[in-house]
Amino acid sequence: MKAPRFALLALLVATPVQAAPKPHNVLVFVADGLRYVSVTPKTAPTLWRIKSEGVDFTNSHSLYPTLTTVNASAIATGHYIGDTGDFGNTIWSGKGIIQLEDDAQLAQANAQFGGNYLNETSLIAAARDAGFATAVMGKVGPTAIQDVTDRDGTGPTILIDDAYGITISPGVLDEIKKAGLATPAPKPNAPNVEQQKYMAQLATTVVLPRLAASGLPFAMLYWSRDPDLSQHLEKDGSINGATGQAGIKDADDTLAALLAWLRDNGLDKTTDVFVTADHGFSTIDKHVGGAELASGFLAKDLKAFPQARVVANGGSDLIYLDGGKNAAAVVDALTRLDYISGIFVDDDLGDIPGSLPMSAINWRGTALTPRPSIVVSFASHLVPGCKPALMCAAEVADTSLESGQGMHGTFSRADTRNFMAAIGPDFKARFADRAPVSNADINPTLAKVLGLTIVPKGGLGGRVIGEALKGGKPVAASRARQVSSPAANGQKTVLDSQKVGDTRYFDAAGFPGRTVGLDGR
Repeated sequence: MKAPRFALLALLVATPVQAAPKPHNVLVFVADGLRYVSVTPKTAPTLWRIKSEGVDFTNSHSLYPTLTTVNASAIATGHYIGDTGDFGNTIWSGKGIIQLEDDAQLAQANAQFGGNYLNETSLIAAARDAGFATAVMGKVGPTAIQDVTDRDGTGPTILIDDAYGITISPGVLDEIKKAGLATPAPKPNAPNVEQQKYMAQLATTVVLPRLAASGLPFAMLYWSRDPDLSQHLEKDGSINGATGQAGIKDADDTLAALLAWLRDNGLDKTTDVFVTADHGFSTIDKHVGGAELASGFLAKDLKAFPQARVVANGGSDLIYLDGGKNAAAVVDALTRLDYISGIFVDDDLGDIPGSLPMSAINWRGTALTPRPSIVVSFASHLVPGCKPALMCAAEVADTSLESGQGMHGTFSRADTRNFMAAIGPDFKARFADRAPVSNADINPTLAKVLGLTIVPKGGLGGRVIGEALKGGKPVAASRARQVSSPAANGQKTVLDSQKVGDTRYFDAAGFPGRTVGLDGR
């Protein structure tokens, strides 16, 4: 006998509809300049716990050049710089020099290139547009880059950098004052203890509570200025000295404060935490040929080529040639300088002996900003008697900083080897991921976790790190080496890389014998 229709209808009405599960929260913590090998149970217990209890990315990569805004653009958008156009901390815009670690000049870049100089959508922008509560705070420059299209204080994202150079909404400013915090933040120092404590307090008394009070799932990125600042301004002749070690502790203490707030407020079990560093680090050694190189040394050595505009970027320099004039002659001159180690040239200039094409390092894409004609990496070497190797690299750097202080930017493995780890409800526990990963993979991975679809404009994107997610399967990786044709003096640029599917990862590059991490050095 069939059941009456009204009884069946009553049964259907009484059955509750299962709501879609609420996305987990996401916290991205960037420890600027943190080297993988510098994290130990003693030096950084919080960071050590994350990688031990969560996912330890044992084969991680910074994008080249190994500079802050380059990798900030990759972390934000999930794209290599051939798409983002963030070719260095300092670039030539076609109209003038732009320093991208400066809020006013970032605004200038945005204005010049259609309101979004990166030409891609960031994770934070996609999350805010999808209705998530969003916040970015930390170091001036890379903070604004994470939501570069929403920096005037009128949008929903909470944006606060340590220079207070971004317009902060009046409501957030009122809460900062009510919390008893002065504005602006304390000025940076080395070690950066006071400012780091201030920013952590700001995060835990204003920003995180405001996100939680929204009742929405949230996405937040926190950019810690240390250990980068303290390593740059090291006072003990090596970035492994007391100042640099204090900088590592600053970053670890900041992360510990954020995690403690999540735990105390019952959000630790529903929040994925992804920790990364924008780049590795090396000690500066500008002693070449028995003399100390002065800043601007490459421009001086190329003075025979007046059409060559050299833009200094620490461990690498960008060279813009008017119409590509004399590119072959410039490259030939570069191969003869004993502090150069690796040359990459715009593909449009043809195959130039001694150099590799920029397409080999994902520099040719949909970028809006002018692409340099040439990029050069400077030489690096291991410090004798120091171990482990990637804690002991020294490099030539085009900077006003002195030998014994710290720098990055080269194509050495000491600079490309950054710290990366993750923990949370969507990630595997106690998992060592030996596949190559990079900062360009963070956006697509967390977009998947948050259920976001981000439509790319360019094709130089990272991958979802599926093997690190719960239920994820292992991936196959391969290694490759690319070698240029020899210059007239026999010098060759060599590039070592890895690959997962179509995604490439760059280990080290340069002239043999002049780059840490090349040829097993």
